[in-house]
This record gives sequence, C-alpha cells and structure tokens, in this order.
Amino acid sequence: MESMVGLIFIVLAFTLVFYTIRIVPQQSAYVVERLGKYDRTITAGLHMILPFIDRVSYKHTLKELVIDVPEQLCITRDNVQIHVDGVLFLRVMDASRASYGVSNYQWAVSQLAQTTLRSEFGKLDLDRTFEERESINGQVVLALDKATESWGVKVLRYEIKSITPPKDVIEAMEKQMRAEREKRAKILESEGDRDSKINRADGVKAETIKASEAQRQKQINEAEGEASAILAIATATANGLRQVASALAAEGGSDAARLRVAETWVNNFGELARTTNSMIVPASVSDMSAMLATAFGVFEQSKQKQ
Repeated sequence: MESMVGLIFIVLAFTLVFYTIRIVPQQSAYVVERLGKYDRTITAGLHMILPFIDRVSYKHTLKELVIDVPEQLCITRDNVQIHVDGVLFLRVMDASRASYGVSNYQWAVSQLAQTTLRSEFGKLDLDRTFEERESINGQVVLALDKATESWGVKVLRYEIKSITPPKDVIEAMEKQMRAEREKRAKILESEGDRDSKINRADGVKAETIKASEAQRQKQINEAEGEASAILAIATATANGLRQVASALAAEGGSDAARLRVAETWVNNFGELARTTNSMIVPASVSDMSAMLATAFGVFEQSKQKQ
C-alpha cells in the first residue's frame, strides 16, 4: 500500500514538473496565457509556469520563413492572361501580435501577396512585365509590409519565380525575337562590310600617299644627284682649265701647246682618212707647215682673247 502511494506521489511530482518547467529553444518564442488571457512571451531558455493555470498557447519561430506563393492567373493591362508564381520571405517580430492579430499569418500573407501581385500586373503591358520584375517585387513588399505591421510580421522580400504567358503569345514572342536577331545580324553584317570598305579605302589612300611621297623623294634625290654631277663636272672642267692656263703661262708652255695641236691635227686627219671612202681635202694639205701655221694662228687668237 505504501509503495502504491509512493508511486502515485512520484507520478504526480513528474506531472507537476512537466507542466511547470518549459524549455524554449533558440530563435523561438512561446506565448503564455493565464486563465485564457495573454500573460507574457517567453524566449530561449528555461522558464517556470504555474501548472493548470498557465499554458503555452502559441509557439513561433523567430527565424526567417520562406513561403511558396502558389501560381495564379494575372491579366495585364493589354488583356493578356499570364501565370505567375513566387516566393515570400518573412519573419515574426512580435509573437503576441502574430498570435492574436490574425488567425494564420502565413496563409494571410500569401493571400495578400497574390492580390497585390494581380494588382501590380494589371498596371503593366505584357512586354514590360519581364522588364519590371524588380519594381513589381518592391511594390509587393511595400504593400505587404504596411498590411502585416499590425500582425507582428515583417515581410523581408518577395521574388517572382516565373512568368508564363499563353502558348500563342510565346510563339509570337519567339518569332519577334528571331526577327530581331536576324535584323541585328544583318545590321552587324552591313556595318562590318562598311568598315571593311572604309579600311580598304583608307589603305589604298595611305598607299597612294606613300607612293607619291616616295616618287617625290626619288625625283628630289635624282635632281640633287644630277645637280651634284653637273657641279662636279663644272668644277673639274674649271680646275682643268686653270691648270691648262697655268701650264701655258709657264716657260715652254706655248711650244708644248703647239706640239700638242700639231699632233692632234695629224692624228685626227689620219683617222678621217682611214674611216671614210671620200673626203674633201684642202688645197694646202701638201704644205704641212702652212696648215700648222694656220692652226697655231687660231690658237694664238684664242689665247689673246682669253
């Protein structure tokens, strides 16, 4: 009998401890009610409550929650039906308001996100819906954040996962994209051909300029070479004449000149006789001394003029 009473006492003690001690995990919050009325919110750690008087009514996690927003039908401003789904990120900031502000805050936030999304897509044309995804995400977060403030929930961000237009619209968009790609390809090809022609023309122009400059430089060089040659010949002739004049002015120069003239005359006359079949011979050819005298006379006259 005493063992039975002891066993009952142990069971009651364990039951009392079970209902009295509450261990709250990290990043969690429990809402405690006393006699059916909100009493307090307990966070991570060991806590004591009054058994049969206090009870944990709601348990919330304070970690960031990811909610999948189901796919829904939206109508754009140009009356195109598209299917849109997304994902929502939120966090419980006040456990008491999340417990008593709304019956199911996750379902409520999901429904509010869907209605806000339909409203935002109704303001845009189909072509702009793909470009304005970031703007739509921001507008949804702004609208949800205002609505969920009284629920003790903070909406962190919303992301559109996919936008699916009707099949015929997709086909039309693909045709448009193909046409746009072909247009860009033709433009790029024409621009490349234009640049190639410009480059070739520039090359021909540069080559012509270089060739003309080379020809001009060649002519300048040739002219300078001819001028240098003429100057050298004139200088050599002048030096020769000066040497001849010096030799004539020296002692015995006149006699040497007469001898040179006579030799030249005789050699040229003999060469003329060998190379021609007929020639006109002066009447005084037999008088060699007379012809030499005539040549010396011409020489003397030239010398006096000089």
